[in-house]
Amino acid sequence: MPTSVVAPEVPTTPILDLSGKTAVITGGSKGIGAAIVDRFVRGGARVVTSGRSEPESLPPGVDYVVADVATPDGVEQLARRAQEILGDVDIVVNNAGASTPHFGGVLDIEDAEWVKDLQINFLAAVRLNAALLPAMYARGRGSIVNVSSAVILSPPASMLHYAAAKAALTTYTTGLAGEAGPHGVRVNTVTPGNVASPGADAIREALVDAIGADSPEAGGTPIPLGRKGEGADIAEAVAFLASDRAAWITASNLVVDGGQVQAG
Repeated sequence: MPTSVVAPEVPTTPILDLSGKTAVITGGSKGIGAAIVDRFVRGGARVVTSGRSEPESLPPGVDYVVADVATPDGVEQLARRAQEILGDVDIVVNNAGASTPHFGGVLDIEDAEWVKDLQINFLAAVRLNAALLPAMYARGRGSIVNVSSAVILSPPASMLHYAAAKAALTTYTTGLAGEAGPHGVRVNTVTPGNVASPGADAIREALVDAIGADSPEAGGTPIPLGRKGEGADIAEAVAFLASDRAAWITASNLVVDGGQVQAG
């Protein structure tokens, strides 16, 4: 049998592919969002990020706005402050997301939970894009990256509300790209797979407790590249699609999962 090879870690050598760009990144205080913020700063971008509470730390030079983007008022506050701080916004990364698994199945998911997941995982992006797109259209340039989830490709009943909201985000991205392209604005999706992050780790642990498995990976599809993803893996994909290196890419969905979904 061939020896298993594990994919290398993402290089940390700076790539100044975002030099001079301004970016708004939602949910940037921890997990994947924090990795995206760090990558954008190292790439030379000026960044405004947001969260529902003050973060413990941020990279130097990052501006932070306390705002709950699950609400229209929170999105309006973030958009207004971002434009005040940055002036023109070149890039929007809709990364904020959250959910609670319901192990009793679909009928255990109450109406309020469906609405809650749609607000943070779908409508937050719709509203923020609507607030910032007019200025992008007027300038004839811009890039939007919406962060979905590989759960939409094989949705478990316990996370169907989350999967449905993220699937809506992916479909919305494709349609928005068709309208935005003639205005010079690119719109793409990044779909992370099994990535280590505080939110995802908590859900995996809850799943372990619910089904009695020995580890979060027990019984799952093996990852061909040999390891769980890190925030930096997703951040590199987002940075590429946001940058001018992807100048002829729009309406695309880049799945970043180590090959797990395809192997399943």
